[in-house]
Amino acid sequence: MNALTSPVSVSFDAVKPRRFVTVDPYASEAQTTALLRRGAEYRFHRINASDMITTDEAALLSSTSRVTINAWIKSGRCIGVAYLRSGIKIPKWQFEPSVFPVLPAVSEALGATDWWHVLSFLETPHVALAGLPPRIALERGMTRQRIFELATAEGH
Repeated sequence: MNALTSPVSVSFDAVKPRRFVTVDPYASEAQTTALLRRGAEYRFHRINASDMITTDEAALLSSTSRVTINAWIKSGRCIGVAYLRSGIKIPKWQFEPSVFPVLPAVSEALGATDWWHVLSFLETPHVALAGLPPRIALERGMTRQRIFELATAEGH
């Protein structure tokens, strides 16, 4: 017997090919449509929530002008989410002293391209905060550094 022969006879016809189950990694058109509809419904309800105010109302609340509020939104200092075609709504709670200074750092850490991302992060309960949303955790005394670390982890 040499190195190219084997004492065991193997028939390749007896070897069954493995069957791989392929799963389409992409959502169907119906799933995508449903997801977009839920997102639009969420935004509609969130924009119309009682804690959302206009830039004029925010200016009164913060003793500044609407122009300043708009500049803060553009510079990343203030959350402002678009609604309809020309308006901006602002969550009133962001002007709390425990929240307002954190917004620019959180936005940057998340790598956010719009304020909806920041708003969602701040309002979504987080397991690392005992189920509290970061905004509530800040209001209850959580350190800014801890919230920044969570935003950094989520952004990467």
